[in-house]
Amino acid sequence: MAKVKLTKGELKKQRDSLKQYRHYLPTLLLKKQQLQMKILEARNLLSDRELVLRRKVEEIEPWAGLLADSSIDIREWIAPQNVLVTMTNIAGANVPVFDNIHFKEAEYDLYLAPFWIDTGIEELRLMVTVLAEIMVVNQRIAILEHELRITTQRVNLFEKVKIPECLENIRKICIYLGDQQANAVGVSKVAKKKIETRTLEEAAA
Repeated sequence: MAKVKLTKGELKKQRDSLKQYRHYLPTLLLKKQQLQMKILEARNLLSDRELVLRRKVEEIEPWAGLLADSSIDIREWIAPQNVLVTMTNIAGANVPVFDNIHFKEAEYDLYLAPFWIDTGIEELRLMVTVLAEIMVVNQRIAILEHELRITTQRVNLFEKVKIPECLENIRKICIYLGDQQANAVGVSKVAKKKIETRTLEEAAA
């Protein structure tokens, strides 16, 4: 902590700083609370999507062996062409929200293709969509957690460092200025007493 100047100017500066810290602290505490709530919501959504994914994998497993059919390759029809994501602001942080997913149109001969192909493509696309959602939610959680760390650091800085520092500096300055004023009054009284004594001596002479 830098040595504080024991002056009236510094006292005003410290009081102004204290006022500013106390003004912004409630905003930071509110932001911290909002971030914690949004992280909890995102984690709940993540748990829900992961449960959906597990169920989808369980549904696919019984017929997954059919995908080994060398007569047709459906990989290009279940690989997303693009994942649409919108950005939204949460407590000052820009975070992604899953919007939509696009796949290449599946083109195949209905007479030559295996009977399971329509259902297979649809189910696998659903699984890929859930995976994309999970990826976006994980990104959102990472951004929110990073913002929460920064906000928590600022809250701690204000609560545990800056505000106590200002209070201690104000206390020290006030004590010093009070002592100085008391000393000045004492010196003034002594000087006054000397003048009165001299005046009396001169009058007696």
